Amino acid sequence: METTRVDRWLWSVRLAKTRAEAATACRGGHVRVNDRPAKPASPVRVGDRIRARVHDRNRIVEVTRVIEKRVGAPIAQECYVDHTPAEPTGPAVPVFARRDRGAGRPTKRDRRMLDQLGAARRTP
Repeated sequence: METTRVDRWLWSVRLAKTRAEAATACRGGHVRVNDRPAKPASPVRVGDRIRARVHDRNRIVEVTRVIEKRVGAPIAQECYVDHTPAEPTGPAVPVFARRDRGAGRPTKRDRRMLDQLGAARRTP
């Protein structure tokens, strides 16, 4: 087998939990094959570079083996080389700026806190 569908490959190497999730990511523009937007049926070959945003994480992988069936995790890791850069381990940003949907307008106190957060980000 020389090629397979990108959604099937993402599912089979366990980058996506379900094939439907992989197809949805493709349709949403979150998957690129060789820096081109990929549809779920786009072909994947050995040597292709896939950029995928799955589970709120950007992954960059190079295909080393084409498979169509879901396999165990150790075998799946042999099917690609991960080129994803390491996550930055800097100080975490406070989460107080997140508001619940439908919570209404920010209060004066909330607004001041948001302004302080913006000022803290600009002056490193």
